[in-house]
Amino acid sequence: MPPNTKDGSRAKSAARCRLYLISPPEIGPGFLDQAAAALAAGDVACLQLRLKDASDDEILRVGAQLLAITQPADVALLINDRPDLAAQIGADGTHIGQSDASYQDARDRVGADAIVGMTCHNSRHFAMEAAERGADYVAFGAFFDSPTKPAKFHAEIDLLEWWCSIFEIPCVAIGGITAKNCGPLVRAGADFIAVVSAVWDHPEGSAAGVKALNAAIAEA
Repeated sequence: MPPNTKDGSRAKSAARCRLYLISPPEIGPGFLDQAAAALAAGDVACLQLRLKDASDDEILRVGAQLLAITQPADVALLINDRPDLAAQIGADGTHIGQSDASYQDARDRVGADAIVGMTCHNSRHFAMEAAERGADYVAFGAFFDSPTKPAKFHAEIDLLEWWCSIFEIPCVAIGGITAKNCGPLVRAGADFIAVVSAVWDHPEGSAAGVKALNAAIAEA
């Protein structure tokens, strides 16, 4: 899970791009079974629980249920925007945006050994600031139009190439990524590709979505 080592110190050339799953915006009754099937289907680095409109109680409940699935699968569980709830759940870390909790607040809440990732949109400045503060990974996007979340920011592939040529801290590519379009992002050096609908809305189920993406990563 990001980073491959806690301090990010590993050769980029030795790293293999991995899958970073983000939950659907709403959790249906069959989601836990979908999640278990997805994690059993192939290589997955982490699962981020992202429930923007849910109550704290729901996030805590679903987070605890997911932790029982992710831990045996050796998959990191991250909680979006809520480092306080991530700490209560015992999750592996949190992901924060530019308008969410500060990096230091997130770090203080989840602890020194947990993962704190930061959204950096298409900004080199935000990414360098995040790296300086100690973020475990930076997330760039959106690279493509997404059916899940309308994009306010659009990133270009050369942003990944620039980041990977200079920094060791892992980067996540996000935004409308599918098995059909992920190849250029992988080749540009993305350490992780973050997906939502490409897995959860796959016509053959979440396991097939994971398999298709892993195959596309390997081919790239």
